[in-house]
Amino acid sequence: MTFLDEPAPSAGQERLYAADVADHGYVWDLTRIWAHQPEAKEQLMALFASTADAAGLTPRDKAVIVIAQAAAIGDSYCAVAWGKRLSDWADPQTAVAALIAANEPFSEREQALAAWARTVARSPGSSTPQDIQRLRDAGFKEPQIVALTIFAGLRTAFSSINGALGARPDTALVGALDPGVRRAIAWGRAPE
Repeated sequence: MTFLDEPAPSAGQERLYAADVADHGYVWDLTRIWAHQPEAKEQLMALFASTADAAGLTPRDKAVIVIAQAAAIGDSYCAVAWGKRLSDWADPQTAVAALIAANEPFSEREQALAAWARTVARSPGSSTPQDIQRLRDAGFKEPQIVALTIFAGLRTAFSSINGALGARPDTALVGALDPGVRRAIAWGRAPE
């Protein structure tokens, strides 16, 4: 459980909990945090979606970005959730490669996205024109670069909020991970 008490019942809290139960069969630990401010979570999720669309990100692109930023800041929750997704969409070996920042089996585009996500998460002030050129060389136009940077930055903020308020990877989610993927996540909070 999080560091917070259970949120007061509200229409927004009920919406968030019902969506988790419908999609996953249980209420995620991080949802218990965001149910204190359900409209903020809904607005943030809409902003994630709109910036990912504006950047032209595929589901796999989003996974590469989120895993890279989560690993960079030591967020086990998003690493577990997106490591599971990438395992399902590709295979566990690809998820492990993303978690340990390996270049293979990723395309130049995916490598550029991961490198940029790590820069945004760790030290945005250290970015260089060469970093932006790498994204251009990977096929991104400048409006897309801004959108994917917003996406990566907001994902980092989301991870930071969840971690600061004590969210832990859900036991059911961790239990569904491939053992190799689970072992690759050697940082952050342990499961609830």
